[in-house]
Amino acid sequence: MTLSRDDVLACLKEIKAPSGVDLVEAGLVRALNVDDGKVRFVMEVDRPDPFMAAKAEAEAKLSELGASSVSIVMTAHSKKAPPPDLGTARKAEPAGPEKIPGIDRIIAVASGKGGVGKSTVASNLACALAAEGCRVGILDADVYGPSQPRMLGVSGRPQSPDGKIILPLRNYGVTMMSIGLMTNEDQAVVWRGPMLMGALQQMLNQVQWGALDVLIVDLPPGTGDVQMTLAQKAKLDGALVVSTPQDVALLDARKGIDMFNQMGTPVIGMIENMSTHICSKCGHEEHVFGHGGVKAEAEKLGVPLLAEIPLHLDIRVAADGGAPIVVSKPDSAQAKAFRDVAKALIADNKA
Repeated sequence: MTLSRDDVLACLKEIKAPSGVDLVEAGLVRALNVDDGKVRFVMEVDRPDPFMAAKAEAEAKLSELGASSVSIVMTAHSKKAPPPDLGTARKAEPAGPEKIPGIDRIIAVASGKGGVGKSTVASNLACALAAEGCRVGILDADVYGPSQPRMLGVSGRPQSPDGKIILPLRNYGVTMMSIGLMTNEDQAVVWRGPMLMGALQQMLNQVQWGALDVLIVDLPPGTGDVQMTLAQKAKLDGALVVSTPQDVALLDARKGIDMFNQMGTPVIGMIENMSTHICSKCGHEEHVFGHGGVKAEAEKLGVPLLAEIPLHLDIRVAADGGAPIVVSKPDSAQAKAFRDVAKALIADNKA
């Protein structure tokens, strides 16, 4: 049996650190190299003594698994003294954000808080760009609440012919990858920061995206690990911030915009979702979540207000049914709002 990287990681997940968490989840395993039965990696620890038992257990279990040799280096490195490079053919870590091969532009769709319709905006925008002739991909990076498989009507498991490259799925002219395709629909993703960051980097760099004009990244709400990892590892061309008009949502949207400013990512514009509701029976217009809040905030921050998306039953039904409103009712007023955003992005060379 040929020993693979996955075999080694599975073995190391059975070994507990002094904290009670396994070595992989604790983020202690670095620079792992598996070559012709030889296993080498760094255990990044504060001090070696408490981890000697775990190191010995790892050596023993990997040998039992079939490793011809096991080399584990324990180090507490700093920025001035990085861990040794144990793989002779291993590429150096990039110094900063890098472009993803084959992808011209990457646009993040973000929100300060959940429940404002960010994922609905992302799926409809991706389909609208595809309808305009763009080669579009969407990465569902909302790891804890992946909804793009449902919204884009995609099911099934992505395939990996060589165990390294992942083949994404496709619908409505949009190439899509989501952690939701790897788990059951009702299964919670219980991951810590290091696992989130590793999954995001895999979905960015190990998915066969092909040639894309634009990759839409549906971010989780807030300003956490996923947002920071994306901005640090991939060259983002801009971010769209989605918010409802209410003050509570805008408070968090400001924090999201400030995060992008700190990370050096330009904010392309803001989108006001659930802007107004028009009764389907009497035609009365009601501003359920207030009105004009996002427009005022955009003017204050000096960024464009790209759209005011209405609160409409058809948008919700279309998303739940697996065919975004841009696809299911392309000539509707609701779809036009998303198509206008897509056309504006293309006109400004943002997509």
